[in-house]
Amino acid sequence: MRKRMIALVLAMAAVLGSTGCAARQQEPEKVSLTMYLWDKTMTKALSLWLKDTFPEIDFTFVVGYNTVDFYADLNDRGALPDIITCRRFSLNDAAGLSDSLLDLSQTEVVGTFYDRYLENNREPGGAVRWLPMCAEVDGYIANLDLFREYGIALPTNYAEFAEACRCFEEQGINGYVNDYDEDYSCLEALQGCAIPELMTMEGSLWRMRYESESPDAPEGLDDEVWPRVFDRFRQYLLDTRAEAGDADMDYDPMAPDFFAGKIAIIRGTATDCEMFRRNEGVNCAMLPYFGETPEDSWLLTYPHCQVAVNRQVGNSPEKYEAVQRVLSAMFSQEGQSRLEPSSALLSYNKNVQTKLGKALSLVEDCVNRNHLYMRLASTEFFSISADVVRKMIRGEYGAAEAYADFNAQLTVHPAPTEPEVITTQKTAYELAMGEHGSPAASAVINTAREQWGADVAIGYSSVVAAPVFAGDYTSQQLHWLTANRLRLRHGSLTGAELETLLAWLVNGKEDGASPVRGGLLPVTSGLEYTVFTDNTDAYTLTRVTRDGKNLDKDAVYSVLLLGDLNYIEASYYCGCPMPDSLSDKLTAEPDDMFGYTLLVSALDGGNQLERPTDYVAIRSRQ
Repeated sequence: MRKRMIALVLAMAAVLGSTGCAARQQEPEKVSLTMYLWDKTMTKALSLWLKDTFPEIDFTFVVGYNTVDFYADLNDRGALPDIITCRRFSLNDAAGLSDSLLDLSQTEVVGTFYDRYLENNREPGGAVRWLPMCAEVDGYIANLDLFREYGIALPTNYAEFAEACRCFEEQGINGYVNDYDEDYSCLEALQGCAIPELMTMEGSLWRMRYESESPDAPEGLDDEVWPRVFDRFRQYLLDTRAEAGDADMDYDPMAPDFFAGKIAIIRGTATDCEMFRRNEGVNCAMLPYFGETPEDSWLLTYPHCQVAVNRQVGNSPEKYEAVQRVLSAMFSQEGQSRLEPSSALLSYNKNVQTKLGKALSLVEDCVNRNHLYMRLASTEFFSISADVVRKMIRGEYGAAEAYADFNAQLTVHPAPTEPEVITTQKTAYELAMGEHGSPAASAVINTAREQWGADVAIGYSSVVAAPVFAGDYTSQQLHWLTANRLRLRHGSLTGAELETLLAWLVNGKEDGASPVRGGLLPVTSGLEYTVFTDNTDAYTLTRVTRDGKNLDKDAVYSVLLLGDLNYIEASYYCGCPMPDSLSDKLTAEPDDMFGYTLLVSALDGGNQLERPTDYVAIRSRQ
């Protein structure tokens, strides 16, 4: 009897066990999607919201580079991500990627767009492979308190704008300043001051020809619209009192002077304006690029980013369906509200209603009349605009000479030279985060530490932007391998201070701030660490070791830090300032010394990246 009971129990256990296995086998596997972000700003809210909205999708978010050339290089190496985002974009720049991207023209999400905003992205055959997400608004940012204090009327047309600049100059205040040291400021000033010309029928037809040009027949400037554009810009420089030194004006000295009331108007975006109001307490608002009458004033706009999808996604029905749901969510009312500050962005979608904030309160008429010009932003337009505009500011060119040079640079392309190969990497390393870290990130940080000669190296925030490929690397490709603005800091810290540093880079703070937004755990070389997690983005540091042994708290180590400190510290990102006790002991390298320069010097002549090492152990609380 006892034997029969044991047999019955075992049989029931077998049935229940097989039922349990069957139930587990029926649980759908997560769909894996890799999405490249054009900038870390997208990790502020959008990427986190997507993870929460789609728990059935295993997202990998990577902060990449804001250029189509970067994605062309990934494509050539067979590593194009599932979803791409890029801000600097034009149709002719992206032509080389066309065959590798899905045609989205028949998808549901395309039906939510106003047609006119898709036309700049539509290929001659009708395909739409890039979708514009939210409109950044560019124009003038005016200090309203200065206008009120000096009794100067806010301009409503171009003549009044020029007069306001003159009146402020008479009061010893700069009427208008632009950070012409930036190529985008040159491009936007040149196009912004002449939008009425560029929006004529002739201007629109020229743009269509330019965007659909073929590599062997480049389209130059036309001889009707563009001469008038340069005439307008020459007068614009005179009316804004531009001086030769303004060609080298950058943001850092300009912004504090604007905050201090030494400048009345600067060029900027509504997002900038919103941040100035919120973070600096400046009473400011946007003004448009002025035409001859108020009815002919315009706002220059450009997408917060363009979104495309890898054509290979179409080979998997599960992946394709997941991507369509993600795109629908991104372009929805709630999805677009995740791009902070939402009140400073406009939408290209019919089903999204944006409430204008105070930054846009004075340009509501332009918005209502749909006077929104989308900038022409090809790679060559950025570089040529910067060159020619600065020459005009320095007095080297008049309008005619500037037109001729711009046209020549558009149409006469010198034979390209093959970039020098720095090294041929023999071993590939994955970017994806594994059980003990990212092999690609580890290889980069190990190489940087070896080249610098430090005891310890720590990479924080984003560290790498691509897998390590087996094959040739030029200087530009090594730049793209590392994260953008991978700045360097160095100093000497005790073992106890190193533990404090790791805790600052890992642990959530009492006010809810987290330095590990999106799971960007530090990458270490010369030491290892262990964290606990509840399978969210919340981590707790539990142990720091060196060669597997507890760190000597009294020993002194030379330390190299690589990362974007602003991303960790700024209130509008992670909001976790470095403790003064650590910051005072670390020296920042000059702005021209980045992580990729260490790689170039380390690998020059064919040297290999250091092998990756296990640097982190992640333990679950569950």
